Amino acid sequence: MQVQPYVFFNGRCEEALDYYCAKLGAQVTFKMRYKEAPPDPQNQPRPGLEEKIMHASVQMGSTGWMASDGHCDPAVGPMSGFSLSLTADDTASAEKYFNALADGGQVMMPFQPTFWSKGFGMVVDRFGLMWMVTLPEG
Repeated sequence: MQVQPYVFFNGRCEEALDYYCAKLGAQVTFKMRYKEAPPDPQNQPRPGLEEKIMHASVQMGSTGWMASDGHCDPAVGPMSGFSLSLTADDTASAEKYFNALADGGQVMMPFQPTFWSKGFGMVVDRFGLMWMVTLPEG
């Protein structure tokens, strides 16, 4: 069994993926816009979503995850109830990732040594996605 995160960016998916590619080394391995999907008379996207991302597959290090613009509903509240955990290989990488995610976001816990790791910090990035950046003891 495999469990993968599927993150909905409510209209900011392309911007988020471009940012993660530039700052975290993510790679978009597949991307489909709503206009590229086969027509489905039972489930048509509302007008204005044609250029939005219906589905994307993303690779970050050894982890694959998925993303979408979703339905771009202005009534949808902020993302909540989950966080992505990014484990870095070294101090320089951990600090680089944390600072990139904090740029334009909100630091919930500064990146610092803890009793369980060489470094740990929590941040909600500019897209509303919460991240936990960890540098393990080992």
